[in-house]
Amino acid sequence: MTDAATPTPAAPAPDTAKVFPPTPGLDSLAKSFEPSAIERHWGPLWEQSGQYEPTLDESRPSFCIQLPPPNVTGTLHMGHAFNQTIMDSLTRYHRMRGENTLWVPGTDHAGIATQIVVERKLQSEDGKNRHDLGRKNFVAKVWEWKEESGSTITRQMRRMGDSVSWKHEYFTMDPKMSKVVTSTFVQLYEQGLIYRGKRLVNWDPILKSAVSDLEVESEEEDGFMWHIRYPLADGSGSITVATTRPETMLGDVAVMVHPEDERYQHLIGQQVTLPLCGRTIPVIADDYVDKEFGTGVVKVTPAHDTNDYAVGQRHQLPIICVLTLDAAINDNAPEKYRGLDRFVARKAVVADLEAQGFLVEVKKHKLMVPRCTRTGQVIEPMLTDQWFVAVNKVSDQDPTGKSIAQKAIDAVDSGAVKFVPEQWVNTYNQWMGNIQDWCISRQLWWGHQIPAWYDEDGKVYVATNEEEAQKQAPGKLLRRDEDVLDTWYSSALVPFSSLGWPEKTKELDLFLPSSVLVTGYDIIFFWVARMIMMTTHFTGQVP
Repeated sequence: MTDAATPTPAAPAPDTAKVFPPTPGLDSLAKSFEPSAIERHWGPLWEQSGQYEPTLDESRPSFCIQLPPPNVTGTLHMGHAFNQTIMDSLTRYHRMRGENTLWVPGTDHAGIATQIVVERKLQSEDGKNRHDLGRKNFVAKVWEWKEESGSTITRQMRRMGDSVSWKHEYFTMDPKMSKVVTSTFVQLYEQGLIYRGKRLVNWDPILKSAVSDLEVESEEEDGFMWHIRYPLADGSGSITVATTRPETMLGDVAVMVHPEDERYQHLIGQQVTLPLCGRTIPVIADDYVDKEFGTGVVKVTPAHDTNDYAVGQRHQLPIICVLTLDAAINDNAPEKYRGLDRFVARKAVVADLEAQGFLVEVKKHKLMVPRCTRTGQVIEPMLTDQWFVAVNKVSDQDPTGKSIAQKAIDAVDSGAVKFVPEQWVNTYNQWMGNIQDWCISRQLWWGHQIPAWYDEDGKVYVATNEEEAQKQAPGKLLRRDEDVLDTWYSSALVPFSSLGWPEKTKELDLFLPSSVLVTGYDIIFFWVARMIMMTTHFTGQVP
């Protein structure tokens, strides 16, 4: 095995007394069964004997399980214990059958979750935030936390008796794993499958970062539907718009009706005056409008609504963003509202609409409110510059002639990947059939920093390191992109990065594809599907 493929050395077996602390009262015969003393004796012996390490005999059948890497944000819970019991049972069964048997352990750096935990710890202990420390010192603090939390997790796994191969243990930000992250990013960029662009993303105004769909939960909450009168520019009347977010009207670029709605067909193509702003905007027609909802007329604000953004693209409408990254009104809005928090601005806008005679009525309304599961903040669709994987694009360099997404769909259609229960295939196919380009950048400090550099003119250079980037830009002063990669990017590579890829290791040959994955249905989209996409693309095999 080459150096590049050598697994991370296993941490020395911890102090037995710490992993298996003595249980008081063992000498009491009144106890029916106390396994602690037995575990304390045999657990370390079995681990140290090397029985959990895989044989690498090409003449034998092979069995492999990847442990869904727990986040280094605390301790294991009952769900981990349940899943790991299933994995351990399968692993021991195949090991007893004499097969090459590998259960790969690892932990995930969990970008957002870990950064929040450490920031809260700093705040409670020292009254400081990450900006007080600076990026370098803050990241050092996170590494300290990782050592503490990661040790707890591995201690718990040993205490449960997990028969994992500790010599193959990884952390998603280990040097060997990070090298694969950088290498795959550069390859995808060179294949035209990673790009930087301005698009709407889920934005948390407290984190000041894009967040994935996984970190967003929408719950029904009590709200209101405001009916607002938009005067026709020619003075011949008005049109009434229904909205649940009156503050975003400051960024309206059109009002929209259904093309077959007879009430409004005569107004299509006319102009209306936007209340409080004085701008004139067009009346457009689009099938997206539900004629039966509200008044049948909706405002179009491409910078602050995902569906409106799509409408704006179809009709080539301008985009006016009226919110800052911390969700306050910016300088694109009338001066009176600038600097106001979005919810304070809502009250001010409604009050002014009423005072100026534009507010027709207000109705109570149940609506789905998206909140970040990490901070509890209401998510704001925000137009920002981000990095994306073009999952539906076919690279000119790909001999298969298929996109990353199509390869992953084919892997399930062919039966190479099977779901148990089988019903989840429909869920997988529905999501993959509607998949959008994957936003992989996060505005955080903890994580794999994106391997891209910019010169004074803003031109981007993607490379494995700064030296390579500088070769592309001789004489230029470069600065590195401050964003980090989505946690799911590095964890999507685990099926092959943990086995030594791109080196041709024995482990890669024997244990990819692995035999079974024991995980929850809730991360089929976010982890399972992405593992299938990345593994089929880079190795030609399923994970």
